[in-house]
Amino acid sequence: TVLLGGLTGRYRVLGSSNTGVGGAEGFGVQGRGGELPTFLGVVVPTLLSMFSVVLFLRLGFVVGHAGLYQALAMFAVAYFIIGMTVLSVCAIATNGALDAGGAYYMISRALGPEFGGSIGIMFFLANVCGSALYILGLVEAVVDSFGVPPVGTGVHVLPQSYWYELLYGTILLALCLVVCLVGASIYAKATFLIFLIVMGVLATILISFFATQPVGVPIHLPHSNSSETENGLFTGFSLTTLRDNLGGRYRVDYTTGQMMSFSTVFAVMFNGCTGIMAGSNMSGDLKRPSYSIPRGTISAVLFTYLVYNLLAFLMCATCNRTLLQNDYGFLRDISIFPPLVTVGIYAATLSAAMSNLIGASRILYALARDDLFGRALALAKKTSASGNPIMAVILSWLVVQLVLFSGKLNTIAGVVTTFFLLVYATVNLACLALEWASAPNFRPTFRYFTWHTCLLGIAGCCVMMFLISPVSASASLGFLLLLLLALHYLSPSSTWGYISQALIFHQVRKYLLMLDVRKDHVKFWRPQMLLMVQNPRGSARLIDFVNDLKKSGLYILGHVELQDLDALPSDPLQAQQDSWLGLVDKLNVKAFVSLTLAPSVRHGVRQLLFTSGLGGMRPNTLVLGFYDEAAPQDGLAQHPAFTSARDEVPLGFPPPRAPAAPKLLSAREYVGIVADALKMLRNVLLARHLESLDKAWELRRPAAAPPSIHVWPVNLLRPDSARYADTCSLFLLQTACVLNMTRAWRRARLRLFLCVEAGAMPHAQEDKLRQLLKDLRIQAQIQLVPWDAVVGLHWQAQRVPPGGPAPHEEESAMNFPGNASQVSDEYVRAANKLVLEQGPAPAVRFLYLPRPPADTSLYPLYLHHLDLLTRDLGPTVLVHGVSAVTSTQL
Repeated sequence: TVLLGGLTGRYRVLGSSNTGVGGAEGFGVQGRGGELPTFLGVVVPTLLSMFSVVLFLRLGFVVGHAGLYQALAMFAVAYFIIGMTVLSVCAIATNGALDAGGAYYMISRALGPEFGGSIGIMFFLANVCGSALYILGLVEAVVDSFGVPPVGTGVHVLPQSYWYELLYGTILLALCLVVCLVGASIYAKATFLIFLIVMGVLATILISFFATQPVGVPIHLPHSNSSETENGLFTGFSLTTLRDNLGGRYRVDYTTGQMMSFSTVFAVMFNGCTGIMAGSNMSGDLKRPSYSIPRGTISAVLFTYLVYNLLAFLMCATCNRTLLQNDYGFLRDISIFPPLVTVGIYAATLSAAMSNLIGASRILYALARDDLFGRALALAKKTSASGNPIMAVILSWLVVQLVLFSGKLNTIAGVVTTFFLLVYATVNLACLALEWASAPNFRPTFRYFTWHTCLLGIAGCCVMMFLISPVSASASLGFLLLLLLALHYLSPSSTWGYISQALIFHQVRKYLLMLDVRKDHVKFWRPQMLLMVQNPRGSARLIDFVNDLKKSGLYILGHVELQDLDALPSDPLQAQQDSWLGLVDKLNVKAFVSLTLAPSVRHGVRQLLFTSGLGGMRPNTLVLGFYDEAAPQDGLAQHPAFTSARDEVPLGFPPPRAPAAPKLLSAREYVGIVADALKMLRNVLLARHLESLDKAWELRRPAAAPPSIHVWPVNLLRPDSARYADTCSLFLLQTACVLNMTRAWRRARLRLFLCVEAGAMPHAQEDKLRQLLKDLRIQAQIQLVPWDAVVGLHWQAQRVPPGGPAPHEEESAMNFPGNASQVSDEYVRAANKLVLEQGPAPAVRFLYLPRPPADTSLYPLYLHHLDLLTRDLGPTVLVHGVSAVTSTQL
């Protein structure tokens, strides 16, 4: 480990933040224990971070403009917000050891890289602006003591203007840079000495209120005539002075020339409350982190709250408005030992400036080390031989130098406050998310918090952000949103764990229990697909096509592995899972993966139909590729998702089956799967030639000749019972309509083919069908198709003379359930020709899929007729629906 001087003393940077679950490091325990007790490790750094510019240079400003009542209200509001945040910080900090980065480390490991990286940048900017704020405060104190023209008592030798003050700030910042680069460890060791100085100054100030005699302090008013002076009065304890200072009296700030208000004064005051996470960063150096962090942080916060309130009362009871509003260094003027106050101001502000500079550099280094921003922060990874991230320090110094051009402390106070409030809100959000996720491993030893305190902290931070500066708050949130989006799409995946996954699991479980299948209504039916895939290399376009058909419904890729677990040493499916999930990611389909072991494909499909899904989210439609003799092609390598030179086809998938290789299931078993699904009241889709569907080319067709979808809602293998309004026909219509509603297919036109016979009043049938489409809100072009010649072939096949020769076995009639008619190959070929002649060729066709015959011996003949019917038709989907899926109700 490398010890680095930091915002609150020392940071311990671990060799790696991606520890596993094995060994002590997996449980957040470091190899070397820290040595710091609660007081030195938490109380001292927290007090030093909170007692800085505000305590010595701005507390009188707050009381002078706001008055005692409003000042106390400001303290109450500010400490309520940070109090809720402290509870969240203590909870997160006691749930595991923290690494470098402070709030960034907390949030990134709790909420994931998107929130962590974006808030890390915001926290970096907050520390950068905070460092500039303290430098400007120190410049103000130096000019107040040594500036020309004189503003207070002292030796006035330094010229005073915007550029001179910028020069002084640059010099002081350069001093901080040198210390951060060379003497960070020296600064860490001097922390306790600085603390003693600050406490000594505070004690001197408190004694001075009682020991100093009433005195007038001459004040130069730069916003009025240059020669005009006015006496600020230290009256000693006076009831008249106290009464005069009870109410607010906002005036123009003498350093910026801007009119003050409650929000602007609160913004300045809140900077004295922004060091609450100083002790949490010391977890690696503490003897007992889970004991020290909550007790030390809460003790420091309570102590500063009491001191601020006590000093506010003493100032209101002893100093008039003029002194409080126009002399920010008046504490030195009324002190019994003014040089000590000066030393205290210099020590506190310079220490806070260096602390914030080091803190910003450590956050930047942590961001660079996590590689969330790639090459953009690669330079910040470089460290010295001792492990000091010198490039991160230099980059932070450059940004602070840019902020110094703002010129005045009060100018950037609102920005700093907004950034810190945003960070605190996100810390509360992280704790709230961990609490709501109910993760078993979220077991903080600090239990004095609830989700109510987290919500109150978030609400308080957000409200105050917009009260202080609606413009700054809106800009900060907009910048945060941009960072979130950039990190979501550009940052690499991490191994920290994502709270979003825990929250999603928690909510999905709750809503799945609420999704009662007994309350399903046909109006809200949606397809929930189970697509069986033997090898993704031959089914890439089919996977993509079914993704378009699901209409925001459940989509599962199913696969059956023909093995016996009893004969295997371990489950082979675990090794395949990553390949399938990688395939889903690459194809960009919203699908789950369900793999199973079974002795046969048919048994495996039964298992998946029985067990896939949860509660009301279960597959209602089975999708199969067509069973034919065509050799599968490797379409995955040519898929657009894998055409980039950097992308390779996921490993783990074998090459497509060779043409001479035997199939894994027979024709009888294939039809048996269809029959099983229908018995289980699942809709069935059989997809043929979908691998020849070039969706990108179809959708690029010119507007004059858009792609089309042909729909044949009649059972072409049952010409004697042609109906257009049965359950299966309506399901077929709905399926085609769902595809047409998909964003990618909206340009396609539905063409509905109405097969009619002479003398059957075709126009009446057309009007009836058109009314049905109108009721169903389906826009489609109806085309009448005379098929007398085709039907004639069917009836001719029925007129076999008595005692005539029996047909050949391969051309024998097929008996359908409830229908004694026979269908010949000649008729099926004629039906195929009829469909094929309805040009121009569509992008895809939807045909009616008849039920398999009850006699299982006819399964091969049934499949043979389906093959004849769909031969050479191009991309075709055979559909059989058993669900009522259409509704004409509102």
